[in-house]
Amino acid sequence: MSEVVIESFTLDHTKVLAPYVRLISVEQGPKGDRISNYDVRLTQPNRQEIPTGAMHTLEHLLALYLRPRIEGYIDCSPFGCRTGFHLLCWNEHDTKDVAIALKEALEDILHTTWEQVPGTQEKECGNYKDHSLVGAKEWAKEILKQGISSDPFERKIV
Repeated sequence: MSEVVIESFTLDHTKVLAPYVRLISVEQGPKGDRISNYDVRLTQPNRQEIPTGAMHTLEHLLALYLRPRIEGYIDCSPFGCRTGFHLLCWNEHDTKDVAIALKEALEDILHTTWEQVPGTQEKECGNYKDHSLVGAKEWAKEILKQGISSDPFERKIV
């Protein structure tokens, strides 16, 4: 059996400077379709993590606000470590463009009401009681204050 390499575990988490957007990989399917995977890191690894309620609400709101901003958006799923998200989309986008879309989405979150958060009912979500719009807004404000970089190792704020 060949050795399995998990890209995330090869990244030196002590060297990155969050918040940032980083292209992890571009995979090509058998018919030529290309899917890009981005590391959307919101907090500094091993220094901060977003509480689950706020992370869950951020996940739902990023699905709402990134979809129209990123052509070919597929999904934005949280990391288990709660420091950010995997963003998957068709084709490849410049990390600066993705970082700008993220910044705009976080700005939208600051003005979101509870009624605008999608998927908060029992029939729509597997853990509908674990949400925090207040927490999501506080984290969005903090991330925007720090600035979002289009590079994981050098602060190139968008």
